[in-house]
Amino acid sequence: MSLQKTLKSMADKEIAKHSQRFFKTGKGEYGEGDIFLGIRVPDLRKLAKEYQSLPLAEVERVVASKYHEQRLVGLLILVYQFEKSKTEKERKKIYTTYLKLFPYINNWDLVDTSCHKIIGLFLQDQDRRPLYLWAQSKNLWVRRISIISTMWFIRHGDLEDSFKIAEILLGDPEDLIHKAVGWVLRECGKKDQKRLKQFLNQHSVYMPRVMLRYSIERLPETLRKQYLKRGR
Repeated sequence: MSLQKTLKSMADKEIAKHSQRFFKTGKGEYGEGDIFLGIRVPDLRKLAKEYQSLPLAEVERVVASKYHEQRLVGLLILVYQFEKSKTEKERKKIYTTYLKLFPYINNWDLVDTSCHKIIGLFLQDQDRRPLYLWAQSKNLWVRRISIISTMWFIRHGDLEDSFKIAEILLGDPEDLIHKAVGWVLRECGKKDQKRLKQFLNQHSVYMPRVMLRYSIERLPETLRKQYLKRGR
């Protein structure tokens, strides 16, 4: 049975209804119009492992789907394939394919489960200028990709791009970017609290409230209170 048919056979209307509410698919919401089959994420991960040897062209077709879960499975397959790739040529092909699929990476879970494991890993030893271009995109999800991709660098103690891109996104109008930047700053702070405090000392007055709250979660309570008083 094809992956697409397998997914449709696993559909659950009640789970789909819950997902449509959770991922804000109503009119004017960030996930407006997204369609769900109703399949739990652990089951999708298992399925992605089963189909991880799917040809790249077929994975592209899987991701270019109207169904949210199908897009997620396809992206998870790309992650597995990237992790198992043995040559630079293979990695570049998967990376390039991922970039082509940007129009279908259109919700926060699709971004957060894949971009740092493909883009972050690929750009670790490459020119990182694309991240800065994406940070200025008109597309919310591309901007989220720009900051979340740096999670891979943070994991390896490289914080420079995370702070620079966070600075670019300080004035972003979208709540989902505020949360993403705050999350990334918090992770930076786990590696280098002094550097996080330097950033907050410079920018906390201008940071959106939710961004600031996320970023200071791991700081001592007295410091958290100080920054919240300074914040806007």
